[in-house]
Amino acid sequence: MPSQTVANPHDDAASRSAAISVRALHKYYDLGETRVHALRGVNLDIQRGEFVAIMGASGSGKSTFMNILGSLDLPTSGSYRFEGTEVSKLSKAEIARLRNRKIGFVFQGFNLLGRTSAFENVELPMLYAHVSSDERVNRAQEALSLVGLKGRANHFPSQLSGGQQQRVAIARSLVNKPSLILADEPTGNLDSRTSVEVMEIFQRLNELGLTIILVTHEHDIAQYATRQLVFRDGKIVTDEPVVDRLNASEVFKTLPQLED
Repeated sequence: MPSQTVANPHDDAASRSAAISVRALHKYYDLGETRVHALRGVNLDIQRGEFVAIMGASGSGKSTFMNILGSLDLPTSGSYRFEGTEVSKLSKAEIARLRNRKIGFVFQGFNLLGRTSAFENVELPMLYAHVSSDERVNRAQEALSLVGLKGRANHFPSQLSGGQQQRVAIARSLVNKPSLILADEPTGNLDSRTSVEVMEIFQRLNELGLTIILVTHEHDIAQYATRQLVFRDGKIVTDEPVVDRLNASEVFKTLPQLED
């Protein structure tokens, strides 16, 4: 009897070249006798170098989706490929290595260590990646310079503003030279002016070729991306390019200076 060929759900040019490709992605949680569906059959390709904003109400599935993209969680069923690799088939050690070396994370709460300097916070991911001491110094200085904080390397988080702390967090996400940045509400704790500063950095990084995926509940922040996704009830209900994209550098020039 001839063998049966199993169709590859990613077997098209767009999927094969994508940074991220998901097919029939489901995630549910069993809470006692109740099963909660967080994702319901999501299909999506994100190409290398895209800047994607993800929106949706609380409970829509967007945070669960980001956790799966960041390899912080696994889907219940379906396929998730990162740069052509099926993540669910990797060992725990391989997933940890992928997460550390290929993906940079930026969080709403900054997640900096309070008793270590900006430089030491930025250096930390390289310790886990076993980067040499000289290389750690070079990369940390380069990353801090890229976000405009070269002169604040020895400052502790308590000595930095919220915007500066977030810039340290962005620098930290860059030091292992990832191809993907995942940002979860990165402007949620910032004022309007500082939010634009942070989005300017993300736009600059995107221009350098990084793929950026950002979760936000703010429509104006989503306008800095090139593509917007909207989740509802565990599904993508909107997927469209940003027509009137905002340029953070130009927007920043129009904002009034904040008084001390």
